[in-house]
Amino acid sequence: MASAVTLPTSLTRPSDGRLNSSMGHWIQFSGAGLVFLTEILISSTFSMLKSSLHTLFFTALIFLFVARISYSYSITFETTVLLEIKNQLEDPLGVLESWNSSQSPCEFAGVHCDIDSGQVVGISLRNISLSGKLSPSISLLLNLTTLDLGGNNLSGTVPSTLANCSNLSFLNLSTNNFGGYMPDLSSLQNLQVLDVSANGFTGKFPSWVGKMPDLVQLGLAENNFDAGQIPENIGYLKNLTWLFLSQCNLQGEIPASIYELTSLGTLDFSRNQISGNISPAISNLSNIFKIELYQNNLTGEIPPELANLTLLREFDISRNRFTGEFPPAMGNLKKLTVFHVYTNGFWGELPRGFGDLEFLVSFSIYKNNFSGDFPVNLGQFAPLNKIDISENNFSGNFPRFLCQNKKLEYLLALNNNFSGEFPGSYAECKTLLRFRISQNIFTGTVPDGLWGLPSAMIIDIADNNFIGGIPPDIGMTANLTQLYVQNNKFSGQLPAEFGNLSQLQKLFAFNNSFSGELPSQLGNLKQLSSLHLEGNAFTGRIPSELGQCDSLVDLNLAQNSLSGNIPEALALLSSLNSLNLSKNFITGPIPSGLLTLKLSSLDLSDNQLSGRIPSDLLLIAGDEAFVRNQGLCIDKTLEDERYKNLSICSMSQSQKGKMSKRIVVMLTVLLVMVVLLPGLAFASYQSFKLEEKHRIRDMEEGKEKGSEWMLESFHTTELDPEEIANLDEENLIACGGTGKVYRLDLNKNRGSVAVKKLWKTVGAKILTAEMDIMGLIRHRNILKLYACLTGKGSNYLIFEYMTNGNLYQALHRQIKGGQSELDWSKRYKIALGAAKGIMYLHHDYSPAIIHRDIKSSNILLNEEYEAKIADFGIAKFAEGSYSSCFAGTHGYIAPELAYSPKATKKSDIYSFGVVLLELITGHSPNDPHFGGEDIVSWVSFHIDNQNLAEIYDPRMSIFAEEGMGKVLKIAILCTNKLPSPRPTMREVVNMLINADPSSAAAGAKDSSKNC
Repeated sequence: MASAVTLPTSLTRPSDGRLNSSMGHWIQFSGAGLVFLTEILISSTFSMLKSSLHTLFFTALIFLFVARISYSYSITFETTVLLEIKNQLEDPLGVLESWNSSQSPCEFAGVHCDIDSGQVVGISLRNISLSGKLSPSISLLLNLTTLDLGGNNLSGTVPSTLANCSNLSFLNLSTNNFGGYMPDLSSLQNLQVLDVSANGFTGKFPSWVGKMPDLVQLGLAENNFDAGQIPENIGYLKNLTWLFLSQCNLQGEIPASIYELTSLGTLDFSRNQISGNISPAISNLSNIFKIELYQNNLTGEIPPELANLTLLREFDISRNRFTGEFPPAMGNLKKLTVFHVYTNGFWGELPRGFGDLEFLVSFSIYKNNFSGDFPVNLGQFAPLNKIDISENNFSGNFPRFLCQNKKLEYLLALNNNFSGEFPGSYAECKTLLRFRISQNIFTGTVPDGLWGLPSAMIIDIADNNFIGGIPPDIGMTANLTQLYVQNNKFSGQLPAEFGNLSQLQKLFAFNNSFSGELPSQLGNLKQLSSLHLEGNAFTGRIPSELGQCDSLVDLNLAQNSLSGNIPEALALLSSLNSLNLSKNFITGPIPSGLLTLKLSSLDLSDNQLSGRIPSDLLLIAGDEAFVRNQGLCIDKTLEDERYKNLSICSMSQSQKGKMSKRIVVMLTVLLVMVVLLPGLAFASYQSFKLEEKHRIRDMEEGKEKGSEWMLESFHTTELDPEEIANLDEENLIACGGTGKVYRLDLNKNRGSVAVKKLWKTVGAKILTAEMDIMGLIRHRNILKLYACLTGKGSNYLIFEYMTNGNLYQALHRQIKGGQSELDWSKRYKIALGAAKGIMYLHHDYSPAIIHRDIKSSNILLNEEYEAKIADFGIAKFAEGSYSSCFAGTHGYIAPELAYSPKATKKSDIYSFGVVLLELITGHSPNDPHFGGEDIVSWVSFHIDNQNLAEIYDPRMSIFAEEGMGKVLKIAILCTNKLPSPRPTMREVVNMLINADPSSAAAGAKDSSKNC
């Protein structure tokens, strides 16, 4: 009997690993067979038994036997189905190891069975890093009531056969990578929980959910549905308590039916394009405790009826277009824990009742027009953790109780009109991580305890009228990364304890009255990137210890009373990009070591320097960087109208005599060269042409020796020609106009390289161009060419392998929740790195190189998203940049190249400007979204209409908008229709450095928010 209920291998899993299509028929046959077998057994038994007692006994025995057969059959069948599901999954954590044929399915990890029948009714495998696909076999588990696969990496489509699981009441597929169309599951009439949020579903919004009246929780958020309105029928789901439709590409107004969902506890329509007003009918949502409507296009005023929602705890309508005053009754929302209305157009005073809130944790109202006094008692009774009231017009004294309960971590009150002394109560607020009160009218001294906040990472008290000094307590802020005290009236010396701030990256103390000598302990700050101490009264020498600040990029000590020589140790600052020592009393020569730095900005004017100005520094900085130093001069050979403000170095009599002798010798040598040079030049040219001809012929013909390889290496690395030539199509990375690019994993664990196999039609020319340029270049932002390989009729270039592909790919990749793989900090890093690479080609390599095909797909990214310029197949040296062919890529080509064949550095800069626009908008240069225009025209149109919000990539955080705005200005300069007004690449790099999103420029507010 046992063999009659065991599934044969041929019926359970064919060779392709899928369930046999005949299984359903076998199941039906097996059920009929069991009934037939039962009838025979009962009939036979009755003919054999004589007594009624025996009849009852044997009948019970037979039914028990049949039930055992049915139960055994169920276990075996469900085991087979579950193993088929497992077969489609990858399980890196080994959670599914218990899923094997020797176990009952009820013993499988994450599987739940009914206590009475023993049948599988639930599968819960949440957050265990599963990947792979969801097998259609899931639909064979007809008794399934719960399926929870949330928080994994499952991909592919959701099988439409899931609709056959009619007993399902709980379905969670959220936070995976499912894509394609969402199948219609409206037949699952028992479903109470449906959550498919944070995937990649496309197509029409699944309005069929309105046909599932038992739904209690509905999550469709963070998918890529087509643009459309909120379906009216969702308002018919009267049992809903949780409605999560964030980032679904929804448009239009909120349907009136939504306001009839009286059981609703959570309403989340955030990050869409919803418009219109909030209806007074919102007061019908009497059970609501969480409203999330942020980042939409909602307008109008907040209806007074909102104050009737007495259970409301979390309220976020930030980043909309609301206006008007707050209804005073909003102060009666006593259960509020989160209140966010930032970036709107609200005005007037805040309701006094806010001061009595007892549960408030996060309060963010920045970028509005609130005014008047701030509620005095706010925070006194609440466990406040974050508050941001920046960029409003609050006045009067600063509230005293925001840290009353010692929970406050973020205190941001920038750009208001608070006045008077800052309350001393905050000296005990040791929990503060970010403390920013700049751009107010505070006076008096800063409470001593605020200088020694043990956990603070940012202290920003700039742009006020504070007096006093910085005490030694500053050394206790061991986690401090940024200190901004500029534009105040501070005085006294900088304490030596500054040297204890090992994490400090930015120190801005300019425009104060600090005095005394600079502490040598500043040299301990290994993480320091920006040091701005200009506009003070510092005296003494510049500490040579500053040369130990390895990360220093920007050093400004201008407008002080510093003396002595410029320390030679400053030449050790390999990252230094900007140096300003102007308006001091510095003496001596300009250190020759400064020539080794890659400076884009230098100012040594208004000092007492002497000696010759190095010509290279003069080219970088211009004469204005050296003027008003009476002892400085330039060589006679540099005499030029551009340097008329600088004197010419004079010569002594002995020097003149030596110079006369040198002139005689030079004239003699020159005469000989005039005679011999033409002949030598002709012979050299013929030799070069012959060599070049042989080289190209060898490359094209592979030397026609059949088995020989020619490997030319440019970097020390061990490469095997046969290994390089044996490329696997499965490792194809890209295919372009010059060839195919493959990833090659070198044997013996020697890492990976990228190999470009050139098309035979262009191979030799491209190979020669890439070798001539890339083989000689050494720069961290230029792709490294390891070697080239020719032979057997093929040509290969071997490059370093870039883990994150190219910028174009990265810009259009998404991570979970539809968010961009590249946040603004990564994009800025890429822009700056690429700019430095191009600057090297234009200004630091001799002769200068014009790339001629700058585009996002030619900017490669390593594992740390550092940019590398690649593909020099059509690059030219600047001296010979005329071309008979039209080079470049549509959308990136400078306008002047349409009428002139001469490529210039300025045409590269235009192309780079287009790349900057890609980083800002998230769109490609010829995106259909532009309606036939290119990206430059589209951006210009929106700038003319003052609609910057339309330009910025909506996937970027609102906190990135200031940095994006700075880079947008640079992009506009680079994409000027005329080449002459475009900046040089060195100027572009300098501007990008000043646009660092983590920096605070002089006199400007950094609007980075952290609530």
